[in-house]
Amino acid sequence: MLKDIPYWWDTAPTLPNLAIRSLPANADVVVIGSGYTGLSAARILALRGVNVVVLEKETFGWGASSRNGGQVLTGLKWGPSALIEKVGLTRAKELYAASLASTKYLEDLIAEENIGCEYTRSGHLEAAWKGSHFQHYQHEQEVLAREFNHQVKLIDRQDQPSELGSQRYHGLLVDEDSGALHPARYARGLAICASGSGALLFENTPATKIMRTGPQYAVVTPQGTITADNVLVATNGYTDEAAREIGQRVFPLGSYMIATEPLPADLAAKLIPHRRVVFDSKQYLYYFRLSSDNRMLFGGRADYQSPTAESTRQSAKILRRGMVKVFPELKEVPIEYAWSGNICVTRDFFPRMGQHDGIYYALGYAGHGVAMATYLGGQIANIMCGAPSKNPFKDLPFDPLPFYYGKSFRPFGALYYKLLDVFS
Repeated sequence: MLKDIPYWWDTAPTLPNLAIRSLPANADVVVIGSGYTGLSAARILALRGVNVVVLEKETFGWGASSRNGGQVLTGLKWGPSALIEKVGLTRAKELYAASLASTKYLEDLIAEENIGCEYTRSGHLEAAWKGSHFQHYQHEQEVLAREFNHQVKLIDRQDQPSELGSQRYHGLLVDEDSGALHPARYARGLAICASGSGALLFENTPATKIMRTGPQYAVVTPQGTITADNVLVATNGYTDEAAREIGQRVFPLGSYMIATEPLPADLAAKLIPHRRVVFDSKQYLYYFRLSSDNRMLFGGRADYQSPTAESTRQSAKILRRGMVKVFPELKEVPIEYAWSGNICVTRDFFPRMGQHDGIYYALGYAGHGVAMATYLGGQIANIMCGAPSKNPFKDLPFDPLPFYYGKSFRPFGALYYKLLDVFS
């Protein structure tokens, strides 16, 4: 029977009861959202002696932080050439360096806190959907080496089976510096770290309203109102009316995943020999990897509607067809899990961190958030404490998305990206 929950949830340890206190009336900082951003920020704030409360609408790490593909990727949403075109060479180098710094930050945190989340430096494969895309990889390889001092290698279609057991693609770009982890184990580990550092965590406690009360803020919840000196919105693709003006500047997109039953070891070794994480060069992309128990985890933007039980079931069928196109050997393999979640993008697909009308925020990772969300959570916490910090995105405008009217806009976004895949 198909399970409509993330595979990750079934294979992560149950959290201890972290919310052992009643909701306080006051706090120095209220963090809204218990994903990677919020928990990373809460950990640093608590370690610096700040009285911090984390409010979670659902359960800890419930959103994208425990639903994503567990890919810890170098770079940003934009490739190196596009990055230079968007912001210029000097700034592009800074942003690319920030992406590498975010990976190191995540690795150091996992090691320091001994978080058991199956982290490995697996490397990633970018698979060329078209021959022209592989030609572009050749240019990107040169740009990465020359301008960013970052080495990647290319594998043409003839030699592709050494890295990927699929004939659907036209060559590969291999980056050894990316990684993989179990996202729910990591999110739950972060929750334990934040709580152990002194943060007060409350799940099933949504922030329904944020009000300015003189120099402070009143954060309204069904369990009571908390007065705080500062508020951090860390809700990413789940930002709602409580932070409406920030929410108007980000756009949630549905992303979907399926997981097969465990594969025979020899078949798994044939499909992804070095157990790297993989994504392809389409705009309407596929991303996939093997789990520690040899399941094929296969995801993509199968439907740009807001994820629901029905859209998840329909998307599972779409993704299964896509998976079989990539790996015909999996045609008869049962799908055991199907789930969905929101990623979050800004107008220009760059993350953002800063303040809007006095309220702090960090969000908009565009599917590259495992390391970057952790990193920016730590950086925004340092900013709030007046400690040394880095904000690589501070000078980028953070305007509302034009022509964005909510859910009805999503199908047009899906059509746009599908057309790009046809004509690019």
